[in-house]
Amino acid sequence: MKIFVGITGASGSIYGGRLLRALVAAGHETTVCFSAGAVEVIRQEEYGAGLELLGAGSEKVLEAFFSRHDISPQAVEVALPDNIGHVYSSGTALLDGAAVCPCSMSTAASIAAGITGDLIHRVAGVALKEARPLVVVPREAPLSEIHLQNLLRIRQAGGHVLPAAPAFYHNPQSIEDLVDFIAGKVLDLLGADHQLFKRWEGI
Repeated sequence: MKIFVGITGASGSIYGGRLLRALVAAGHETTVCFSAGAVEVIRQEEYGAGLELLGAGSEKVLEAFFSRHDISPQAVEVALPDNIGHVYSSGTALLDGAAVCPCSMSTAASIAAGITGDLIHRVAGVALKEARPLVVVPREAPLSEIHLQNLLRIRQAGGHVLPAAPAFYHNPQSIEDLVDFIAGKVLDLLGADHQLFKRWEGI
């Protein structure tokens, strides 16, 4: 499968990293695009408030991100957010699905309004117009009425809204188990097989 993953400036870049690793491990042709906000979140969340990467450029931050999540940079295509001419900007490119994980409320607002500010917005819009799987993973709390309206508009347009709210019925033992649950649910909606969590088998 050909999958596009957008990682934006919402808290929870760990979700995007786990999703990427699962896609690469399963052999999917994966393209990832990091927004400028995502780079700053990665710097702050995953590297001790940025102390390890203080003053480092975005290339160094993303290199560290791939290393932390055990992803070979050669295994994915990294698309620049300002590359609106990317192949997946067109509906004629046969992309199998797209995920924005995590999805900031600003990105959700742009997708809901059909505004193309960067490549992530454009690919999401193309997925909706072509009726292809789009999964957005908002990580925000609490949600305002504006947030809810934007997420509803995305759902009404055909996108899937999957809040980063992991379940506990599978008896998670670590943060990684909780992250795996969300990444697995994204993969389910994209139609990609995985074994990231044990499925409910009834009582």
